[in-house]
Amino acid sequence: MSTPDNADEITSARATAFDDEAILLIGHGSRREKSNEQVRELAAALESRLGIPVDAAFLELAEPAIDEAIAELAALTSQVTVVHCSLFAASHVKNDVPLAIEQARATHDVTIDNGAHLGIHPAILDLLDDRAAAVEAELGVDRTEDDVAVVLCGRGSSDPDANGDVHKLARLLYEGRAFDRVEASFIGVTEPTLEESLHGLSKHRPDAVVVLPYMLGDGVLTQRVRDWTAEFDDEYPYVDALAGDPLGTDSRLLDVFADRWQEARTDSVDMSCDTCKYKVDLEGYEEDVGGARAMLRALAHQQSHADRENVDEEPHTHDAPEKHVAVCTNQTCAKMGSPAVLERLRQEARDSEHCDARITRSSCLGRCGDGPMVAVYPDGIWYGDVASEDAERIVGDHLDRDRIVSDLVDQTL
Repeated sequence: MSTPDNADEITSARATAFDDEAILLIGHGSRREKSNEQVRELAAALESRLGIPVDAAFLELAEPAIDEAIAELAALTSQVTVVHCSLFAASHVKNDVPLAIEQARATHDVTIDNGAHLGIHPAILDLLDDRAAAVEAELGVDRTEDDVAVVLCGRGSSDPDANGDVHKLARLLYEGRAFDRVEASFIGVTEPTLEESLHGLSKHRPDAVVVLPYMLGDGVLTQRVRDWTAEFDDEYPYVDALAGDPLGTDSRLLDVFADRWQEARTDSVDMSCDTCKYKVDLEGYEEDVGGARAMLRALAHQQSHADRENVDEEPHTHDAPEKHVAVCTNQTCAKMGSPAVLERLRQEARDSEHCDARITRSSCLGRCGDGPMVAVYPDGIWYGDVASEDAERIVGDHLDRDRIVSDLVDQTL
């Protein structure tokens, strides 16, 4: 390959243009060091791509923290551009990182430009298309000849804006491609869940279902996607189903990072403010308008993750269980057998591979005579007249699969 005569001049000019700038690539942080290394690997690859220094930092659980990383960069450069590894704009992008940046601006003499999340980008669609093709090849199907359905499975968020983008990405993946259908789904927090989407697709009897975990790293959630997909594949023998790989460190992500970097440094970041629950009065999210609650949450969130050296030993707010189960053991319910119900629920939860719940005693729930009472939160489902033999269904259906045991429901809140 020939080299232009002025190649050295071009390289020199490029280095001069960026000699006082650095990029900070921010990941979430994980207990799994492999996931943290993926962020560092992406940072190193982006540095090679752009030819300017790129460091990695983490919101929580891993080092360095954002303020520590900016402090180090401030001693070396006068301009730092923050680039996010977050796939969508939820609370981390809208609250936690901006708060950390504002605190750093007040502490260090450095210009900090804050970029946008990865979001929806042609390079990501191309990457997802390839991930789907790899699964098709493993299943021995061809979307142009067979009915191939795709489920794009995101993490799920309490932010409607972020969830809406998962649906948009799924639609764009469908457009112009020969898939029979492409549906958006979530592993938690919101609906439809992956299980619901898979069972719904079974009614259409496709030849194959390709499940794409829309996540950066390969961790607990991606394994849950694989497990649920495998369970579906076993339950419906007439449909072949298989989960693909997450985004990982594919080089096409560098194209997105580069675009987000350029937008931030040229003050052209485009956030989805028209549908942001902190700025617009959306149905069901009225109390979030103004962002006061979000700011309080961000401050508390930041403080709770101040210690990053003992993440394996110290309690961590994100390790809170998905569900809390309260079993009334007050006098009336106790006489009706609630201690046996409590013990059986705990045993079934221990035996389950998927249950993520804390099961505790409760004082009177105000339903004397209708017990034993069992309340499941945050779902707000109260079960009444529960017998110890019902524990298997409550754990197996509700706590494991989010399927309410309807014949035991006393009330919903």
